[in-house]
Formats: sequence, structure tokens, C-alpha cells
Amino acid sequence: MESLGYTVRIHNSAYDALEAFCVEPETFDMIITDFTMPKMTGEKLAKEIKKIRPDIPIIICSGLNMRIAHENVKEFGIDNVLTKPLALDDIANTVRKVLDEVKISN
Repeated sequence: MESLGYTVRIHNSAYDALEAFCVEPETFDMIITDFTMPKMTGEKLAKEIKKIRPDIPIIICSGLNMRIAHENVKEFGIDNVLTKPLALDDIANTVRKVLDEVKISN
């Protein structure tokens, strides 16, 4: 993503990511998270982040072949789902699409 001009912040746990977001929520333009993580799912992380900043777009990645149904992701505060394995083009296109949708709705 950095090669495409995006600034990326990586955290090794959902709790670390949530803590970083809580400290500086306005410095983030988007959250990309995995669905399955130890101690906190991507769904739970999305809900916690949306409590702080309801407008932030969230993309969730899943290798579970749609354990989360695409039509239900909106109720979790998730804007789009990427299915693993991920290709850079798929990530880049989805990020651009979600950012453009947010820009249009504002």
C-alpha cells in the first residue's frame, strides 16, 4: 500500500490498534483489519472504532470464505470485505472504491 502512496500504520494486535486509534482518531482515514484475530475479532474492533468515529471507513479481510455475509457487514460498521488470498490490485481497488464512496456521501 505504501508503494501506492498510502501511509500505513501496522499493529500486531487488535487491542494495540484500538489504543492507537483512541489516542489519535482523526489521523486515520481508513481501517483495514482481519476478521479472525486473537482476543478480539475484526467485527468487535470495527464496533469499538465506530463508537469513537462513526464516519471512518472500515474494510475487513477474511479467509473464512464468507463466514460473514456481505449483506450483513454494514450492521457491523464495515464498508467492504476482501476475501483472502489478497492481491495488491484487489486491495488497491477496494480502498479507492471505499474512499470514493465516503467522499461522495460527505
